[in-house]
Amino acid sequence: MKREAVSIFWFRRDLRLEDNAALYHALKSGTPVQPVFIFDAHILDELEDKTDQRVTFIYKALEQIQEQLIQLGATLDIRHGEPETVFKTLEKDYDIQSIFLNQDYEPYARQRDNTIYSYFKEKGTAVKGFKDQVIFEKNEVLKNDGKPYTIYTPYANKWLSLVTPFFLKPYPTKKYWAHFHKCRGMQFPSLQKLGFKSTNTTFPPESPDSGLIKDYDKTRDIPGIKGTTRVSVHLRFGTISIRKLATRAGKLNQTYLKELIWREFYQMILFHFPDVVDTSFKKEYDKIQWRNNEKEFEAWCKGQTGYPIVDAGMRELNETGFMHNRVRMITASFLTKHLLIDWRWGEAYFAKKLLDYDLASNNGGWQWAAGSGCDAAPYFRVFNPYIQTKKFDGDLKYIRKWVPELESQDYPAPIVEHDFARKRCLEVYSKALKR
Repeated sequence: MKREAVSIFWFRRDLRLEDNAALYHALKSGTPVQPVFIFDAHILDELEDKTDQRVTFIYKALEQIQEQLIQLGATLDIRHGEPETVFKTLEKDYDIQSIFLNQDYEPYARQRDNTIYSYFKEKGTAVKGFKDQVIFEKNEVLKNDGKPYTIYTPYANKWLSLVTPFFLKPYPTKKYWAHFHKCRGMQFPSLQKLGFKSTNTTFPPESPDSGLIKDYDKTRDIPGIKGTTRVSVHLRFGTISIRKLATRAGKLNQTYLKELIWREFYQMILFHFPDVVDTSFKKEYDKIQWRNNEKEFEAWCKGQTGYPIVDAGMRELNETGFMHNRVRMITASFLTKHLLIDWRWGEAYFAKKLLDYDLASNNGGWQWAAGSGCDAAPYFRVFNPYIQTKKFDGDLKYIRKWVPELESQDYPAPIVEHDFARKRCLEVYSKALKR
């Protein structure tokens, strides 16, 4: 049977047909485009929880894409395995003219993609990468001396000075949908076949309410109300275009836009300083003598520390895969500074549990809380959970939702006394940093 000549579009962190950079270029390439998604065995094999909500989210996003493609007489080709092996199999099924993909800046993704680039370069097949998940990537926002920024505010100012309507312009993929490879719908591998079970999670809508964006600066710090857009999971997996969201943010709320810039700042840091995955950005912070008490870590994980705002956050995370951003800062500060547990432990736990887990932002947030990151909170800043509660959940609405036994004898006493923990933290940090 003759193999058909196609260009492959490889879906990754861009699970949508609309306003998709690499897909746009693929569809304009002149060769029928076959969309492919690979359930990467490297990633799936590391997921211990076989009901991981992220797998369900991806699966549902792929089902939506498939519905659109079937109406166009096309289909997704979904594979499971290690990407290099999968592409060798795809070569047997298609006469691959070229491969189109959107760039990913995480260390594993870069290594994976370099393997694919090298493999096809030897065969003379072009692999073309494009910018899609950020407005500015790699070396597009640099200091005047050509070095990357390590402080957020000057980075954000430069970002804002560079952005023009050109960078926010959507890619009109819809005009070229007729160029998909015509093929009957292929059978989806079931979640069970992939080794996972579906969850009944209700995911937030991909298009955030304009009112939420408009009032974001007033409501974003209050966990007991619907004051944030909850769009982070859609940005993580690319079911919404960053260009679309940044355009709306620019029109509606500068505070919200600056949160999107934080996301790009951390992506840039990870690209230029990949060592931050395992080591502190400020290397001297790796000299801190963490206590790493496993029982206390377990109490933190379960939301049993005796600090209601911390416990509410951890229980919300464990049950829903989401935690309010203000509470993420409080729980991270508590683990690293009250309990003196290595930020890497907390970062790894969030990586397992967060539906919107993004390596760059998660790592950046944890190192910010621990004081070890670029532009981090100063080491002597120790969040007081009681003051944080008074400021942001004074009516205890959020806490009572997640800690219903708050005023009963079933609720544990505080795992550590605040003033003692703060003093101990400052002594340990000062000794390591010799301040």
